Amino acid sequence: MEMSELRALLTPEGLELLDALGPIDSVAEVATAVSRLRAAGHSPDLVSAVVGQARLRAKAEAKFGEFAGRMLFTRAGLEQATRLGVAARHAQRMRAAGITSVADLGCGIGGDALAFAGAGLDVLAVDADEVTAAIAAYNLAPFGANAAVVHATAEGADLGGPGNRAVWMDPARRTSGHSETRRVSADDYSPSLDWAFDLAARIPTGIKLGPGHDRDALPADAEAQWVSADGSVVELVLWTGALAREGVRRAALVIRGERSHELTAGADAEDAPVRELGAFVHEPDGAVIRARLIGDVARTLDAGMVDERIAYLTSDAALTSPFVQSFRVREIMPANPKAISAVLKAHRIGTLEIKKRGMDVDPAAFRKKLTLKGDQSATLILTRIGDQRRAILADRVPAAG
Repeated sequence: MEMSELRALLTPEGLELLDALGPIDSVAEVATAVSRLRAAGHSPDLVSAVVGQARLRAKAEAKFGEFAGRMLFTRAGLEQATRLGVAARHAQRMRAAGITSVADLGCGIGGDALAFAGAGLDVLAVDADEVTAAIAAYNLAPFGANAAVVHATAEGADLGGPGNRAVWMDPARRTSGHSETRRVSADDYSPSLDWAFDLAARIPTGIKLGPGHDRDALPADAEAQWVSADGSVVELVLWTGALAREGVRRAALVIRGERSHELTAGADAEDAPVRELGAFVHEPDGAVIRARLIGDVARTLDAGMVDERIAYLTSDAALTSPFVQSFRVREIMPANPKAISAVLKAHRIGTLEIKKRGMDVDPAAFRKKLTLKGDQSATLILTRIGDQRRAILADRVPAAG
């Protein structure tokens, strides 16, 4: 979105038109809406802004639920915004640590700032992009004086102010812009990580990073928390000062719907020993894998590693955990389509979920090589056990917790 479009949108006429239009879910609806609004005599800037926002509001429902219908976005800002359910947990940690105000440096469209303000914290939201800062101001307007938005760089923000203040940072990991952007290396984040880590050593801080960030580059005295939401690892947060928990340096937070479970440790866990394939296979959640706490989960399940290089666990005990997906083994066979198809036929498998680790296989392409016919369903796990490629036919065990 360009500033001219935003100015056209932030008028009584523009906002009324946007609310009347409602969410737009498809490209065909975009074309129809543009034609109708232009025919009604609305300016090109207003039509572009209104239709673009209607489309973004529809996409934003996955992250912001019912709140998306009253928010404004940029495409890049929506892509990079924290899901509201995850942001709420950031706010809960702030409150639990006794924080009363937070400076959100690089606030984007205001996803985390909304959660902070909603939790009763005073918020100073800062963004270096003028359009993005204006959109954040609109999104935070319902909180009045408790949420101020400033157009400034993180480095230039005034962090003075009342209360017990903490800092939240989501360094820009992509090139600047409101739509088409590309990822940059960690050396080019804005603000720089050196600056961010220096500030975090002096003020209680949460720093949001990509979940694949180089572990060797993390500050040794920070708590590193990997977060997954509904099966996808969405972020790594570094917590410092009063926001870091005593004795915790590694954490895996697993969120499924409205429920969450967390595994914490003072360091990476020692892996469990390799053992022969048992009655069950367990796939650790991605946050557990990133946090390197697989060994701790294995010990709670009386499980061992299927292979020392691969993040699958196996056991004979009928145990599961919120930190894994568990599967009851039916059969194991060579990982070739002919052998697998014979087993699928014998079990009348017509619906098949395919999972893989340790094998360079495209599940969609592999599926086309299989014969699927019948009224039964199952899961096929493709993996390596030692130097052998193996296929495990299994059934999902209901999730724990």
